[in-house]
Amino acid sequence: MIKTDEDALICDLAEIYNIYDYKQLPLSKVAVFSYGLRNDSRIRMKMNNEQLVPLDTLLLAGISDKVNTLLWFQTKDGQKGKNRPTPITDSLVNGGNAKEDNRDIIAFDSGEDFTKARQRLIESGGE
Repeated sequence: MIKTDEDALICDLAEIYNIYDYKQLPLSKVAVFSYGLRNDSRIRMKMNNEQLVPLDTLLLAGISDKVNTLLWFQTKDGQKGKNRPTPITDSLVNGGNAKEDNRDIIAFDSGEDFTKARQRLIESGGE
């Protein structure tokens, strides 16, 4: 555990057992305390290559996402399929690096092309 992430172990021991300097304790005691850490402790999650977000937080975020989507379906935007809410779980799982939805991005080769597209949108009422 120490080799994997000593800082995470120190934080967990301080949080759970109020041990601020584990090096003053016998190694066998530190091993016992480390073994007794919860599965959602920083060091255990890191050693198991799990997300740095506890499972209960992911479940709550998933519930929130579903409720937001259900509410969105009842709006005018939801009925047209526009402005869908961004899921919270994406940012938690991807560490805040969730890919942006690029479907609505349009690129223009010149200012003239942009002006023509803008005029078409104005004439069509934004549809």
